[in-house]
Amino acid sequence: MATLTYFAGTMDSGKSTLALQMNHNHSERGRRGVIFTRSDRAGEGVVSSRLGLRHDAVEVTDATDFWDEVIGRRTRGVVVDYLVCDEAQFYSELQIEQLARVVDELEVDVFAFGITTDFRTRLFPGSARLVELADRVEVLQVQALCWCGRRATQNARTIDGVMVTQGEQVLVGDTAELETGVVGYEVLCRRHHMRRMTATSARAVSPSPDPLPLDRLPLDLDVCSVPPRRPG
Repeated sequence: MATLTYFAGTMDSGKSTLALQMNHNHSERGRRGVIFTRSDRAGEGVVSSRLGLRHDAVEVTDATDFWDEVIGRRTRGVVVDYLVCDEAQFYSELQIEQLARVVDELEVDVFAFGITTDFRTRLFPGSARLVELADRVEVLQVQALCWCGRRATQNARTIDGVMVTQGEQVLVGDTAELETGVVGYEVLCRRHHMRRMTATSARAVSPSPDPLPLDRLPLDLDVCSVPPRRPG
């Protein structure tokens, strides 16, 4: 039976790479599918990975109806076995419900990939509806890392390297430039997201820490230099 599966993770967790790999694996077995995306940083109508992989895709807009997309293709004699839906966090709640209907009534597998929360740590509407409706939610196993080395669980928006917590929910990074500066994104652990401490601000606080002086080492060098006593 067809299933609706949601693959969720932060930025840098490999979701677009996995989306393209999923499409490759199914197409290699003779299955035919359609790749969708919305607001990819590489531009319209393309799925791109930070590893350099790219693939043409159908751009999702507010007017996209996934039921009509599949029915229209099948009416023209095009076989549709599965859908790969990247950047699914940007889809509307209605569009997620359309994907669920495609699975249940047309027996088409749907593999959705997206970011769960925005830069304010709030659920995207599309992601929230996917969690509610998906047959299975898979957390991506590739762990993104905060600048401190801990697992990154939060997505932070920056303007000229400074973290912000207000603004439009959807704003594509690496391409958008506001009057106040260039928009970027960074993944952080919860601790540093709460403290609004990005890699840039951390370097500003402590650009290159000096080695700890010997008189402040947390051990007693004299004790360590005493030879061990022989038993007996």
